[in-house]
Amino acid sequence: MSATSVQNPRAKEVTGERKRNAGVALDLDWVHQVQVNRGAVEWRATTLGWRRVVKEECEAAWLLRAIRCIDLTTLAGDDSPGKIRQLCAKAKHPLRDDLLAALDITGLGLTVAAACVYPTMVPHALHALAGSGIPVASVAAAFPTGLSPLKVRLEEIAYAVEAGATEVDAVIARVHALTGSWERLYEEVASFRQACGDALLKIILATGELATLRDVQRASFVAMMAGADFIKTSTGKEAVNATLETGLAIVRAIREYQRRSGYRVGFKAAGGIRRPREALNWLILLKEELGREWLEPELFRIGASTLLDDIEQSLAQYVVDRSSPAY
Repeated sequence: MSATSVQNPRAKEVTGERKRNAGVALDLDWVHQVQVNRGAVEWRATTLGWRRVVKEECEAAWLLRAIRCIDLTTLAGDDSPGKIRQLCAKAKHPLRDDLLAALDITGLGLTVAAACVYPTMVPHALHALAGSGIPVASVAAAFPTGLSPLKVRLEEIAYAVEAGATEVDAVIARVHALTGSWERLYEEVASFRQACGDALLKIILATGELATLRDVQRASFVAMMAGADFIKTSTGKEAVNATLETGLAIVRAIREYQRRSGYRVGFKAAGGIRRPREALNWLILLKEELGREWLEPELFRIGASTLLDDIEQSLAQYVVDRSSPAY
């Protein structure tokens, strides 16, 4: 696939409409049977980058696909209406006009997947994105720690949805996974799903604060059973955020959940993803483990704040290299 062969970025390429995950009854036997071979997972993650290399002539097209899957994010203490307007302007026009022309994709409506902000910033994002078709996502549920009383967390989710967010990134209370309190985690996520209404629910596991890959996979299964639409790795605020190892544990849980339930659940990698090569590794991982249909924003997201700038620089270099006599 070449850069000039990219189709309309907002067009659906997934066969059929996605059926939203309705959840299933909590199956503790399923949860307790989970086993993860850490050595095998680490080997698979370590070798991913050098065993599967995107050819140079295809890299631009893969990077354009990565842009389509980005949840462009700002979650800082100094967020303001002006900062949100800047973020949303970038979300609507992720690449410079000269690059769009050089890549022959002017007029195709390339945008990111969503803009992700704090609940109080949702109205400002909605105003800035009016008419663009780009969803507004909001973090919620006492982000990033998840340690407020459940009633308060549910009220925050409801606040974000009422403000206009159509996607909610809600963080779990890690203590449930760390202590094996799977019933409580199930009930928590189910209550999040109810508070979201029609808004998509992305459950943040904060994998860097879970003890083992087995706990990561168990928490993934429980969240999906409770009705999560996406499983997200991290808040971006932990010491360790998205890693290919934890991502692999999650996507294999997603694959098994689909096999057992018939529901497709999305995956979001977030936290510390800053380089184009890292974005390509995530795309490769999703394609190999879950298949081509997971390379669409309906089922895959990358939560990032600075990645887009680096992708733009890489595409600019690609344009320069392609125009050289040696190309």
